[in-house]
Amino acid sequence: MAHLLVIEDDDRIRSLVLRSLRERGHAVDSAATGMTGLNAALETRPDLVVLDLGLPDIDGTQVLAMIRAVSEVPVIIASARDDDPSLVSALDAGADDYVVKPYTSTQLEARIRAVLRRTQTDAGVRAEVVVGGLRIDIRGRHATLDGARIDLSPREFDLLLHLAEHAGDVVTKRELLTQVWQQPWGGSEKTVDVHLSWLRRKLGETADDPRYLTTVRGVGVRLSAPAE
Repeated sequence: MAHLLVIEDDDRIRSLVLRSLRERGHAVDSAATGMTGLNAALETRPDLVVLDLGLPDIDGTQVLAMIRAVSEVPVIIASARDDDPSLVSALDAGADDYVVKPYTSTQLEARIRAVLRRTQTDAGVRAEVVVGGLRIDIRGRHATLDGARIDLSPREFDLLLHLAEHAGDVVTKRELLTQVWQQPWGGSEKTVDVHLSWLRRKLGETADDPRYLTTVRGVGVRLSAPAE
């Protein structure tokens, strides 16, 4: 599990987040102000920071800028609104992802896993996933098929990566909604179907003539190397 730092001024939210993350096995430090959080980020060197934008002493975007000046630690922004201009500024300034309040512990955990998967190449986290002629560069966020680069949207890349990391296993659409779309209790499975259709086209196959992606009717989809 990861070493996390939560910078959040709301005592109730901070307490709930700390408890849920620790129950999931993470080591978690916390701070209630921006400057305390900045010092903690520099001293404890966490694997990831969850940063609230509305801090009492200094704006969260300024904290992010100061962190980014000295560290590449992944940062997930917590914002009250997904149309907050400061959220856009934070993403432009180098934040890796965001969650909108109120968020669930499951949503936050899914975002943490996704961000760490994209940004870490340390022990236990592969830099590349290879399935047959398909090669996925996790850190560079691009993929090639038989040596040719595949033009993927960010969502298509996340979908392909999740399936490739579970190559040979049947992955349900509900799992994809939870892990790729971070929608554990909502979202339409039709969305998954549409993205799978786009992904198949870019892999040069169809549902009726699959090479890598095989639909298991009533269960889900499996990615595996083509049979020789």
